[in-house]
Amino acid sequence: MASNTKPGRDHNPQCSTLEAMDKTPEQSPITTGEDASHRFIFDDADIRGEIVHLKTTLHEIFAVHQYAPAVSQLLGEFLAAAVLLSSTLKYEGKLILQARSDGQIPLIMVECSNLQQVRAIVRGAEHATSADFGTLLSNGQLAITVDPTNGQRYQSIVPLGVESLAHSLNDYFEQSEQLATQFWLTCDGEKAAGMLLQQLPVSATPELSQRDEQWQHACSLAATTKSGELLTLSAEQLLHRLYHEDPARMFDPSEVVFRCTCSRERTLGALATIDPAELQDILLEQGKITMDCEFCNQQYQYSEDDISKLHASQKEDREHRTLH
Repeated sequence: MASNTKPGRDHNPQCSTLEAMDKTPEQSPITTGEDASHRFIFDDADIRGEIVHLKTTLHEIFAVHQYAPAVSQLLGEFLAAAVLLSSTLKYEGKLILQARSDGQIPLIMVECSNLQQVRAIVRGAEHATSADFGTLLSNGQLAITVDPTNGQRYQSIVPLGVESLAHSLNDYFEQSEQLATQFWLTCDGEKAAGMLLQQLPVSATPELSQRDEQWQHACSLAATTKSGELLTLSAEQLLHRLYHEDPARMFDPSEVVFRCTCSRERTLGALATIDPAELQDILLEQGKITMDCEFCNQQYQYSEDDISKLHASQKEDREHRTLH
């Protein structure tokens, strides 16, 4: 890989739930759809990259909830970022990207599984009118949560900057002294796209100064990407546009889909945390209990018999624990 003359700070690899995956990834299912992420690596540098494009997924999420244009665009960036971040996971589970603020968007949240199944929600932004990131999420905090299927849940909370989500994520990785990582994100309301570069642990390039030069070179070229190019060029075209003079390889794409994880059983489990007397009052007033999933608008209804069985099951569990 060629290099420019501006060395940057080297980030020593740390043991972390957001550390990089192995340089040579497992083969992903081949997809020809518009919603996919593409991983690439450089043969002579310890750097990997990821490019994601979203369209159908975006439309399916927006079909559930209507948001103001600027809110939709920001949600698209959060979705692209969550997919890029999930590409750093080494195990089965999900990554949750969530922002809370005092601005016009009190809450925005995206979940992405290791299978790149996503869902998203924005709360309290019905009257959002600004297109400015700092106004929409003023005085905000960004939480990145890794929730493995087997293992300990991990969360990191950092202040949100005023410039953009990409800048906030870049600052997070720099301040936490994890592997050097840079993000580029964009959304026009119809499509969303993102690109990630991440410096890998020492392998191909052991010399510190050369690693710095290679990293600065890769980031400098990536920074020339315009939002329109990120949205309209295919991953292959973008990789060629940026790194046609560098030995880079792209792997098979991995499909991204909108898929909600709600179910009748999980929703019933949520009812188990509510005071039985309160549930009984609802049943007496309405004859049934209705639960709506905020992510997909799926509605679940429970009769008095369903609630009776739930309470009987809870009682049986308590008695079983007492005996043992």
